[in-house]
Amino acid sequence: MRTLWLERYFKFPERQTTLSTEILAGTTTFLAMAYIMFVNPSILASAGMDRTALITVTCVVTALATLATGLLANAPIAPWRRAWGSMLFLPTRLCWARR
Repeated sequence: MRTLWLERYFKFPERQTTLSTEILAGTTTFLAMAYIMFVNPSILASAGMDRTALITVTCVVTALATLATGLLANAPIAPWRRAWGSMLFLPTRLCWARR
């Protein structure tokens, strides 16, 4: 049986998984985390930041972090920016904007 380079690189046989299982898992993870693309910008937009730019930045940074983790670290995790991280930043931004 011919082994795909993806199967070798990500060690599917060692981890007892298949490409189709990993695609399903990735899709499920994306759908579970997709809410943050809209929640995070909404929270930060209340501090006067541009909502469209925030959506773009959230998507780009999350995609780059996920790709770097998967391809470089060969780790099956998806890092994302949680909404509470924005809530910690928001008071600082609001105080700075009032000065």
